[in-house]
Amino acid sequence: MNNTTYSAKSNEIESKWYIIDAANKPLGRVATEAAKLLRGKHKPTFTPNIDMGDHVIIINAKDVLLTGNKLNNKVYRHHSGYIGGMKEVSAKDMLEKNPEKAITLAIKGMLPHTPLGRKMATKLRVYAGSEHENQAQKPEVWEVRK
Repeated sequence: MNNTTYSAKSNEIESKWYIIDAANKPLGRVATEAAKLLRGKHKPTFTPNIDMGDHVIIINAKDVLLTGNKLNNKVYRHHSGYIGGMKEVSAKDMLEKNPEKAITLAIKGMLPHTPLGRKMATKLRVYAGSEHENQAQKPEVWEVRK
């Protein structure tokens, strides 16, 4: 009986393209599914130290939902690095002006904060509307539960 753990090699990895429709689905549900696909955790050969993930296209980002009172209470903050450089944007404003950024930030926060995680994040494409420019890759539809 062989008790060795299988570890995938970088030349054995096969990458697919998936499309997720975010319309009328909670932001967190969409983000967790996308992060799982980007990381490669849905594959039986998942290896944590190798980029096993697939490419993810998210459409209808403008129609994503925030549950509870997050639309009014949630605040996105970033700092310029200078004194008094704290910038705050409410979730309501972020979803109106730049819904792609709200989804991207949620997903990036669920990926490893390492060079490997940054490489995984490059496989993410988010579009506000239902049109995307990746039809040539023939993406498969990935269902997200509500």
